Amino acid sequence: MTLRDIVKLDGRTGEGGGQLVRLAVSLAAITGTPVRIENVRANRSFGKRGGGGLKAQHLACIQCLAEATSAKLTDCYVGSKAIVFEPQSSPAQLVNRKIRVKADSAASVLLVFQALLPFLVFAADDNNSPVTAVIQGGTNVSFSPSFEYIDQVLLPSLERFGIKVDRKLEFRGWSHGTRQIGSAKFTVFPVSLDNSLVAPQWPTERGTIAKIDVSIIVPKDMQQDLKKTLTFELGLVFPDSEINFILVDDSRHNARMYTLLVAHTTTGLRFGRDWLYDRSSKHKTWERLSTEISQKVVDDLDNEFRKGGLVDEHLQDQLIIFQALSEGRTVIPGSKETATSDRERVEKTEEPFGDGSTHTTTARWVTSQLLPELRWIDRGRVCDGVAWKTSLPTTQEIADKLETVHLPS
Repeated sequence: MTLRDIVKLDGRTGEGGGQLVRLAVSLAAITGTPVRIENVRANRSFGKRGGGGLKAQHLACIQCLAEATSAKLTDCYVGSKAIVFEPQSSPAQLVNRKIRVKADSAASVLLVFQALLPFLVFAADDNNSPVTAVIQGGTNVSFSPSFEYIDQVLLPSLERFGIKVDRKLEFRGWSHGTRQIGSAKFTVFPVSLDNSLVAPQWPTERGTIAKIDVSIIVPKDMQQDLKKTLTFELGLVFPDSEINFILVDDSRHNARMYTLLVAHTTTGLRFGRDWLYDRSSKHKTWERLSTEISQKVVDDLDNEFRKGGLVDEHLQDQLIIFQALSEGRTVIPGSKETATSDRERVEKTEEPFGDGSTHTTTARWVTSQLLPELRWIDRGRVCDGVAWKTSLPTTQEIADKLETVHLPS
């Protein structure tokens, strides 16, 4: 690996939470760039999401990537406010191709997976062997994508980049009700050595909504009421769309109520909106709760579609790292304004920029700090990727590495 200068990031920048940490460490592991992150999760010092510093799920991500790259870690522990991650080997040198990650709580399985996936995509070997990752933790938790969203929206969208991931939900894990630890298994098929991800030809038009897939995981006694109210509300707002209940599952606890809507357009796009119910349900009947949930998720989906973009708000920030690493140009506008724009102005990257959520603008900023050749154009509508490739180390690189090892005489 070519030695690179350390990149220093202020963890208060932009959304200032765990996403910045996960993204920075993932890119550091892929590119071999040492990174120092200060003021870790400082923007989470107040509020119901807990204090700043590393939490268990961030620690699990970092330790897993450190093991995969033989990285040197400094100040990596729960609560740490500043960490240094210095990778020593590349994804192509990954030895353990059967990874297990176990968080110490119902921390999100899917946030851990998001940190690992870009690295694993580039962890090819001479035999093009897949890499499996079994991750234990929460599959349906607050402030995190669910397994269902990853399965139905993110991973199908990443197939456009040439990314293939088999997945299986082994056990469901919840942060609501009695804490329950779940497990999901992912099998990642990396891009071949010396090859890049290919920038997809993203649809240029949204089209109309042809069908809406519905997933509900709620107490068994609530299922019929929720199906009825969702069918009614969806019929009012999307009268010409086919409605399919593809998953109806018993959450086995009255405090666990999760609903996901995925709209499929005539041009092949997917828009997802979901809700893990987080309000008081005291003195509310199943019918009242069903109406409340149905109205919110249907309104959220309608508002998402009315933005006029070609990607939903949550998918947009999750695609950033893959756009950045791809070969070629991706055009994925997140709003009507950028969807109808044709400007070619290259964005400055000293601070978060572009359209979209703070997670999206922060993700663009992080990728730009670790990939200096990267270009974002017209508020992030256009990305000229760096065509990242992974290769096995050359004989000279191995010799250079050995020169830094001091053996006792």
